[in-house]
Amino acid sequence: MEQKPKNVSPMSNEGRNAYVTGRLTDALLSLPEKKPLEDISVSELCDGAGVGRTSFYRNFACKEDILKAYIGELFHGWMDRWEEGLPLEELILRVFSHFEAHRAFYSLLNERGQVYLLKDVILDLCGFDPQQEAVAAYASAFAAFSLYGWIEVWFRRGMRESAEELRALFSRAS
Repeated sequence: MEQKPKNVSPMSNEGRNAYVTGRLTDALLSLPEKKPLEDISVSELCDGAGVGRTSFYRNFACKEDILKAYIGELFHGWMDRWEEGLPLEELILRVFSHFEAHRAFYSLLNERGQVYLLKDVILDLCGFDPQQEAVAAYASAFAAFSLYGWIEVWFRRGMRESAEELRALFSRAS
């Protein structure tokens, strides 16, 4: 079928992809409140988003990739204002303040057993790069997984402590 001018989208490929990923993200974020991620079919997700399955697979390999991209967006919006060389206490405060600001989403992630999706973002935050010298790579991995451990414990404890309280706990522990 030949496309006529009125059938051609004025949006660029980038614009269409952003639209599709936004619709899929919105649909996925509303569905986990009703049922676990593994019980949500790609067809159900696409129907909820109003997009085709081809659009899903053009942008994502699996449903978890949508959550990873959303977590990346949340963190990168915050990390764009990141200052290099912050004391670790300040990093603790800022990270947990971020989680507090998005408590509903992260609580749901925890309830669904998907906290592990934060791992790559935390590794990036701590400067991990597998191409670094061994000492730097292992030092940044140590910092990342220590922070990840604090995050997971905090989630398991029901996010009871405030970001300020966690900073104080870190000061006492170090």
